[in-house]
Amino acid sequence: MELRQRIMKWLYPLVMRLSKSTKNGKILENRQQVPPAQPFYALQATLNNGSPLDFSQFRNKKVLLVNTASNCGYTGQYEELQQLHEEQKENLVIIGFPANDFKEQEKDNDAAISQFCQVNFGVTFPLAKKSVVVKNQGQNPVYDWLSHAQKNGWNEHQPDWNFSKYLVDEQGNLTHYFGPAVSPVGEEIKAALQQKPKR
Repeated sequence: MELRQRIMKWLYPLVMRLSKSTKNGKILENRQQVPPAQPFYALQATLNNGSPLDFSQFRNKKVLLVNTASNCGYTGQYEELQQLHEEQKENLVIIGFPANDFKEQEKDNDAAISQFCQVNFGVTFPLAKKSVVVKNQGQNPVYDWLSHAQKNGWNEHQPDWNFSKYLVDEQGNLTHYFGPAVSPVGEEIKAALQQKPKR
């Protein structure tokens, strides 16, 4: 781990405390339980090794989608995401989407990103191919779905920064957006994971 990343890891608890009350602590919820206009299970991602990842296999599980970066104050969340993955892997799928959209904090290629995550945080949950997660012409189709209400049913909010999180329930409904300052192992996400979808 580079010196800069070691310093950021050490500063991570302070970053989380200080940013909790900012826009990075934002939580949005689909309180009206609006179903998606386009099905989540029709989506597909490309993993960092080039393999396709078909979302239809995630029926009956919750899915947490997180845009990630290796040189961010929130990079310590890789460790928490891995912890959550190990605790909940029977019921929850976590997918990381590395992106260089915020202050160029993910300049590495897919192979280097994968190695960084495995060596420093023991990451075993799937990582997608590096892509664009913010709204523009090159936006990853998964994030196009997550941030456009005419597709997901209600949410227009794109990621505020690295380590923003979107939660999809067991029926393919987008239920929550959590800003980067919301910990993957914090009470807010734990409560959301316990919610049962309405039939």
